[in-house]
Amino acid sequence: MNMAYRKQAGERADVYTRVTAEIIAAIENGAGDWRAPWHHHGTSVARPTNVSSAKRYRGINTVALWVAAMAGGYSDGLWGTYRQWIEAGAQVRKGEHATTVVFWKQVSSAADDDSDEDENGHRKMFARAFSVFNVAQVDGYEVPPITMLPDTARHAAAEAFISSLGIATVFGGSEAYYRPSTDTVCMPPFECFRDAASFYGVWLHENGHASGAKHRLDRDLSGRFGSAAYAAEECCVEILSGLVLADLGIAHHPRPDHAAYIASWLEVLKNDSRAIFTAASKAQQAADWMHAQQPTPPPEQIVSSPQDGDDVAGVGISPAFLAA
Repeated sequence: MNMAYRKQAGERADVYTRVTAEIIAAIENGAGDWRAPWHHHGTSVARPTNVSSAKRYRGINTVALWVAAMAGGYSDGLWGTYRQWIEAGAQVRKGEHATTVVFWKQVSSAADDDSDEDENGHRKMFARAFSVFNVAQVDGYEVPPITMLPDTARHAAAEAFISSLGIATVFGGSEAYYRPSTDTVCMPPFECFRDAASFYGVWLHENGHASGAKHRLDRDLSGRFGSAAYAAEECCVEILSGLVLADLGIAHHPRPDHAAYIASWLEVLKNDSRAIFTAASKAQQAADWMHAQQPTPPPEQIVSSPQDGDDVAGVGISPAFLAA
């Protein structure tokens, strides 16, 4: 292994460690009410957007910015680098702490390397860290007002969104789950839930599990996480739910059983600094698949990029239906 690639590997490991440590701290600090970074109120802060490109952040970057917003108490999802804020006519205040986001680049072949692929035949990738600041950390920038559709319209959009996935749902009983043997989601009736957001959140969660079926995304985390695969799948689907519910402008509240798996997921995070990157990447892949099933997806919905789009400001979903 040449010196340049060894340096890149070290920098990449540092990015994994740094981002994972921030996420662990956020989950542990929120353990009193069992909130994780991917739980939100459906407002703009749940849809991190780059101030320069107006594009949505994706994958692990969304998770990292959720973490920072939770820790900083931010109410808006607009982010940018120091230079981007300067170009926007604003100034980052002295003493403000930045948040790390990641840009994935393909590693160029080195002269003394026999191959530019790893032992599994995958292209070698380099994770480069960038520092960004929230709009709440700058002076001289006025955020344009955002008008949200009423609850009834957003709930109707969620109903249509989930129905378009083409996954059969059977309503009845008192438990929500996905049954792989029949490829069916089972859901309690609407009136069993405390509110509409909880109903759509749970319904989307179970459809999230269904997205990983072999004839869809074939998501198998058992090889990556072994005995912790169940916790990894649950975290992946919870992040997925957070991503899509944010697109729909609907709050993502902790599930009743959230406390039961968060401890095991924290153990996975602490033992593997890349675990959250894998979960976020798989969640973004599933969110992209769900949006692709819609009858009229936004024209800039899916742009393929390294590591399932975990770039510094990759194109996300343009939630045009949220604006009145």
